[in-house]
This record gives sequence, C-alpha cells and structure tokens, in this order.
Amino acid sequence: MYRRMTAACQEKCIARTFREGKLTEGEAVCLDRWVAKYLDVHEKLGKCLTTMSQNDEAALQKMSEQQQH
Repeated sequence: MYRRMTAACQEKCIARTFREGKLTEGEAVCLDRWVAKYLDVHEKLGKCLTTMSQNDEAALQKMSEQQQH
C-alpha cells in the first residue's frame, strides 16, 4: 500500500523536473491532501470489507446451524 501511495502521490503532485531541493508549497499542500484522501478511502474500504466478512461469517454460521438440526 505504501509503495502505491508514494508512486501515485509523486506522479500527481511533484513535477518531473526538479528546480529546488525542497518541496514547493504547492507540492506540499498537494501531497498532504492526496495522502489524507488516500488514507480516508483505505480506512473506509477496510471497514466495508470487515462488515462484508462478518456478514459472510454470520451467514455461514447460520447455514451450519440449520444443517445440524
């Protein structure tokens, strides 16, 4: 995840030709916003996948209980 995020942020926010050794203010703002969005989406996706997994587990448990009776 970190490698993909780094590559995507660099591609979107940092110019291919470096004029300065440090990030410009615009680059820094872009990176901050991009990372925040990326992590927010990652967190939401993780919660969604957890919910789906729990629902699947509950359904399997219910099926197992029905087969035992």
